[in-house]
Amino acid sequence: MKNCFLYSHGGSGNHGCEAIVRGTQKIIGKEDMMVYSLNKEEDKLYGLDKVVKLGDLRINYSKFSLKRIIASLKIKLFKDGSYAERIPFDHLFNKYGENDVAISIGGDNYCYSSYEVYEILNKNFNKNSTKTVLWGCSVEPKLIDEKMAEDLGRYSLITTRESISYESVKKVNKNTKLIPDPAFQLEKIDLPLPEGFELNNTVGINMSPMIMSYETSDGSAMKNYENLIQHIIETTDMQIALIPHVVWASNDDRKPLKVLYDKFKDTNRVIMLDDYNCMELKGYISRCRMFIGARTHSTIAAYSTCVPTLVIGYSVKAKGIAKDIFGTYENYVLPVQSLSNKDDLINAFEWMKTNEDGIRKHLNEFMPGYKEKALQGKVEIEKLLDK
Repeated sequence: MKNCFLYSHGGSGNHGCEAIVRGTQKIIGKEDMMVYSLNKEEDKLYGLDKVVKLGDLRINYSKFSLKRIIASLKIKLFKDGSYAERIPFDHLFNKYGENDVAISIGGDNYCYSSYEVYEILNKNFNKNSTKTVLWGCSVEPKLIDEKMAEDLGRYSLITTRESISYESVKKVNKNTKLIPDPAFQLEKIDLPLPEGFELNNTVGINMSPMIMSYETSDGSAMKNYENLIQHIIETTDMQIALIPHVVWASNDDRKPLKVLYDKFKDTNRVIMLDDYNCMELKGYISRCRMFIGARTHSTIAAYSTCVPTLVIGYSVKAKGIAKDIFGTYENYVLPVQSLSNKDDLINAFEWMKTNEDGIRKHLNEFMPGYKEKALQGKVEIEKLLDK
């Protein structure tokens, strides 16, 4: 029997990861799809267990277990750490073989230099003749050295979600396709709007600790967000909704957003949303007039529901997705590294507001066909299963 399963899922506290799983399940259409996760309990909290089967990606063995003892001996006697690296994932390598397709859904895992765990998984699945897929990915072109190129070359299929990554990755793996992020196919759920959220006259704002770590001028991101909110309050009649999209303890959007909320809550123009699953968050984002977001999948929720969107980006994925949608990323992506003037974000917002109607018109015309292309992923997976 041929199996198709997902791995490298970090947990649904990152609602972008959750959106990729839900979008992929919809695209592939496999009702009992297995997803190997780093945090099953977190996934259950957001109801992911209702649409897929959940398994553990990693098993941590006691240091007194036979596997750990053998691993220690191999390191001590032969300076060989390869067995130690693979044993947390042995349960996967032992279960699947040449008839199976393993789909790695970490969309931007190859945007960073620390991708070794994905290399270990890819290499060992290949040793078992299990076909591997790097799914809906972005890859930072300047990071593709000889070592990464060798790893990328092992995948039976790579689907890149934007053209900047595609142009680089296809040079090292001929089985590379350009297919939009699976989250463009995510369904939305419209919960009742909270008090202070004015339908189609609210600016949705997402900020993350991640972008603050990329800023080149200390404190420039927070200062720009503060100035933007003050500007919206003073020059428009629009409400402002602060919308978290990742709530991991180590990387929680609610922390910087709470700072913004506390500063402006007494104006009665700013609200902060609670934590919801990715479909519910998409429902709120879809009812914004405009959206300004740092998290990739918060902006995908906006793009896919035709909300004019400004991305506060830090990597290739933001630029590539905007370029594919608009033909350019200029004015649509504001790199956090370029924030130096306190009015940079205000100026970008004003450009979007001036061009709001044209952007919305373009999205309404462009997005149906673009979202349809995401379904091509199923065709490519079926080709692998038929081999």
